[in-house]
Amino acid sequence: MRPELSDYTHLAGGKVREIYEVDDETLLMVASDRISAFDFSLEPAIPDKGRILTATSMFFFDLLSGVRNHLAGPVDDPRIPEEVLGRSYVVKKLKMIPFECVARGYLTGSGKKEYDRTGMVCGVKLPEGLVEASKLPEPIFTPATKAAQGDHDENVTFEYVEEKVGAKLAAQLRDLTLEVYTKAAEYAETKGIILADTKLEFGVDEEGNLVLADEVLTPDSSRYWPADTYEEGKVQPSFDKQYVRNWLTGPKSGWDPAENTQPPELPGSVVEATRDRYIEAYERLSGEKFGDWPGARA
Repeated sequence: MRPELSDYTHLAGGKVREIYEVDDETLLMVASDRISAFDFSLEPAIPDKGRILTATSMFFFDLLSGVRNHLAGPVDDPRIPEEVLGRSYVVKKLKMIPFECVARGYLTGSGKKEYDRTGMVCGVKLPEGLVEASKLPEPIFTPATKAAQGDHDENVTFEYVEEKVGAKLAAQLRDLTLEVYTKAAEYAETKGIILADTKLEFGVDEEGNLVLADEVLTPDSSRYWPADTYEEGKVQPSFDKQYVRNWLTGPKSGWDPAENTQPPELPGSVVEATRDRYIEAYERLSGEKFGDWPGARA
């Protein structure tokens, strides 16, 4: 008999995930259907989003089998309560690194804004004349601080990370982030998809090993673009939550990110289109139908 969610101690809640303690060595990480943008949780939720994120993460954890990760059981682990089956996994407890580890292969988003101001991204000098969606000469490591809900993640330099965690660990974070990005980007290319950038999180286990944690390469943490319509100099159509960001900053929402107020509710058409994009990303990347994934029927 499976446990109830109430049998576990709730430790933390984020913009998308809830974390519970299973025992002294493991946690239950639950992906909700909530969606966030501009550091706010939005309403309403996106149906099946938690399951899609879980399916995508499980696929990439498997694809990146050479990289140590925090999984402590399968998606149908008996320690997972029935009510969150399909959108949860049991993971090992780690000492988490207090940085978002971002790899960028293309110039867009906050990186583009910083480049326009300074010619750099997180202290990395880039060539002149780059525009929206320019492919970078090589992928770059652009870390950011982790922000609480309502606060903004702040891009920082590699040197700042070195000061906080030490030169050796900082170098490991940079190298492993770029390794994961490169492998995933090369794989996505075979599926007709460009991985523009991705955000990773890492922890350290009791033996001092660096471990890939949280989610990995989902549409929440990565920018995916269709390769067949890629065109430098314009905002790309995407399989991720950029669609939500575009609606929020467009004329129909009536909302201004600069005001730092809670965004308006998403209309039904945006919710449905976002769900469709998340599913398409999973299906194109994995080669599987979302409805056939065991967690989709849990």
